[in-house]
Amino acid sequence: MRGGSISSESIFFSLQRIMAESDPKEPINEQGVVNMYNAMRTELNQIYSKTTELEMDASEHSLVINAIQPLDQSRRCYRMIGGVLVERTVKEVLPAVQRNKEGIEEVIARLNEAAEKKKREIADFEDKVQVNDRSCAYLHLLDKDSVDHGWRPAGMNETEIG
Repeated sequence: MRGGSISSESIFFSLQRIMAESDPKEPINEQGVVNMYNAMRTELNQIYSKTTELEMDASEHSLVINAIQPLDQSRRCYRMIGGVLVERTVKEVLPAVQRNKEGIEEVIARLNEAAEKKKREIADFEDKVQVNDRSCAYLHLLDKDSVDHGWRPAGMNETEIG
């Protein structure tokens, strides 16, 4: 089966080669590879979503801090704690809101680090498994020898193969 498409055997042997070089928790079949890739992309998107949500929270905390900072420290203000509106003074609320904002910013920093780590993990995975179309995670499992000998997925020309 030369030139037209990749045989199941060549996919299996490519997967075995990948498995030999990787963690034991990685999948050993094509669908497993696709599922793993999609799971990593989904996890990265979840990290981005949570980061965006927390950035909005930090922005709201900044607005509150800027609004109550110039006020008299003994002035009454209301704060939502666990779904309950409580009456406090600016002197009590301002430090708590500032601490919350700092905590949110620390979590954002950790999420950004996690996103970078996940991007590196995805890039490493893409290096192991040739990814043709990242948007739909269509994976071609090729080893260098099979490409050199004319094996390629149907419809793919030589310039598309790394």
